[in-house]
Amino acid sequence: MIRAVIFDLDGTLLETEQLKAESYARAAIQLKPNVFSESQVISAFEDFVGGSREEVSKGMMNRFDLENAARIRMAEFGASEPWQVYTRLRLRIFEEIVADENILRQAAWKHNVDLLHQVRAANCKVGLATMSYCPQVERSLHALELENAFDFIATREDVENPKPDPEIYLLVAKALDVPATECMVVEDSVAGVRAALAAGSLVLAVATPLTKRKLHESGLLDDHHIVDSPEDLQETLAHLMAHHNQEH
Repeated sequence: MIRAVIFDLDGTLLETEQLKAESYARAAIQLKPNVFSESQVISAFEDFVGGSREEVSKGMMNRFDLENAARIRMAEFGASEPWQVYTRLRLRIFEEIVADENILRQAAWKHNVDLLHQVRAANCKVGLATMSYCPQVERSLHALELENAFDFIATREDVENPKPDPEIYLLVAKALDVPATECMVVEDSVAGVRAALAAGSLVLAVATPLTKRKLHESGLLDDHHIVDSPEDLQETLAHLMAHHNQEH
C-alpha cells in the first residue's frame, strides 16, 4: 500500500533542468567563445542530468575541452580546481536567469504540479527530496505557491551523499513516518530513479525532453513506469498503482 508520495523538484515540478542546461551552455561559450553553439552544449547536458555539480561540470569540461580555459580564471573565481570555475560561472548565469520569478512560474511542469495537488487532496503524505540547495528551493516553491504543500522537505544541505545514493529518500520517508517501501517517488532523471529504487520505493518516472532517452536506455524501469508525455500521466499512474496493488 502506498501511504506517501515523494516528489523531486528540478525537472519534475519545474523545468529548471532546461534552464540549467542553458546556463551550462552560456558558461561554456564564455570560456571558449566561437567554438561551439549553445544547442550543442545543451544537447550534451542530457548525458549528465541529475548528477552533482562536480560531476556535471567535470563531464561537460571534458566533453568540450574547457579545462585550460577554466584554469586560467581560477584566481578570478577563488577556485582550487578548474571545474569549480565552470560551476561558479554557470551558477552566476543561472542566478541571473531565475532572479525573475516569472521565469520560474513559466517553467512549472503543470502535469506534475497537478499530480501533487491530487495527492494532497487524497490525504496522502507528501514529501520533497531535491538536490538543490535551500535558498533555491525556497525561491522555486514561492514562485509556484507551494511553500506549504509538503509535509517534509529535504535539500542538498540535509544529506552527505547526493543522488543516486538513496540517503535523501530514506531521510524523507523516515521524517514522514512511512517505510520507504510504502512510498511512491516521482522523478525525472536516471540518478533520481536509481536513488529511489535503492531506497526500495515504487518509482514513477515522468520524462522530460532532456531525460527521456536516458531513462529508457538505462533499463532501470519497465516502460509502464515511465511517462513519456504529460497526456499519459494519469493512465500510466493508474496502471502502475493497479500493478503494485496486485503484487501486494
